[in-house]
Amino acid sequence: MVEKITLEESLDEIAYRATIDLVITDDFPAIGPGQEIRISGIAPQGTSLVYLFHPGVIWECSSRNSGQKHLTVTAYDKTIYLNKCEDEYLLPAGQTASQRLKRYAADWKIPLGHVAETGKSLAKGVYRSQTIFSMILNDLKDTVSRDGLMYRARMTPNGLELYEIGSNSPVWMLDMDQNVEEITQKRTLEGAVTQVKVLGKAKEEDKPVPVLAVEKGETEKYGTLQRIIQNSNIETASQAKKAAQKLLTGMQETITVTAIDINTIRAGDKVQIKDLAFIVTSVRHELGMPGSMTLELMHIDAVRRKYFMAD
Repeated sequence: MVEKITLEESLDEIAYRATIDLVITDDFPAIGPGQEIRISGIAPQGTSLVYLFHPGVIWECSSRNSGQKHLTVTAYDKTIYLNKCEDEYLLPAGQTASQRLKRYAADWKIPLGHVAETGKSLAKGVYRSQTIFSMILNDLKDTVSRDGLMYRARMTPNGLELYEIGSNSPVWMLDMDQNVEEITQKRTLEGAVTQVKVLGKAKEEDKPVPVLAVEKGETEKYGTLQRIIQNSNIETASQAKKAAQKLLTGMQETITVTAIDINTIRAGDKVQIKDLAFIVTSVRHELGMPGSMTLELMHIDAVRRKYFMAD
């Protein structure tokens, strides 16, 4: 009955997405939005089925009929509810992102798996009318701003987990002589930051905002591409300089790899090409025997700047 199954996710989304193309026969059971669904497959170097996508929920169904009926099903793992639901929270200072994630999950009845302890006390959280996912992202960005590690929330068969970026084992090797079909490289100044200005608190509405620091990067090479930081947690010139230096970046590089499918690779995992390590920022699995995958890769420092320091 299954013609095609595709799994996709990226670092700027929380939910794993599945697209399933089916052939429908007269005795095919009814299938529709809201029903639970899971996808199983044989993991690399394995011999038995494991859950690749679970727990999932059918979100959308689209059918077509030209003599033979076909159905396309779009499903998400259950973190989709954290991306679709809005609420407000007033969270005290001193909590960690791990503690806050556990509260969100409890309030929205999302089962928990392993939640890594981020270990950084956060500022007071005042969240008004925004999605739960945006709150989680803000907590994780605040963790990085306090010299913490990078984490992402993602659903696994064990439940919602807080996963340290690049901490996967094993780390898969991508090799042109073994499993890679094509590698493409894109270099661009889009997203580059060569100068950062850090502003302090406005003391009076009709007065200029004080400038705490201006840090220059590769302005001579790439021109001036300036970003502004205004953060109430930054109060001194030394704090401002440190924050600005973290945001400086020159040319942006993205690598796209098309390869034989390794169906357990997720966004946020580390992979290796020769002796260089990269982080998977997005992945598309075309499941099959052997199947194929398309990975978007970036260096870990670029991931930190793009996904955890953008605001």
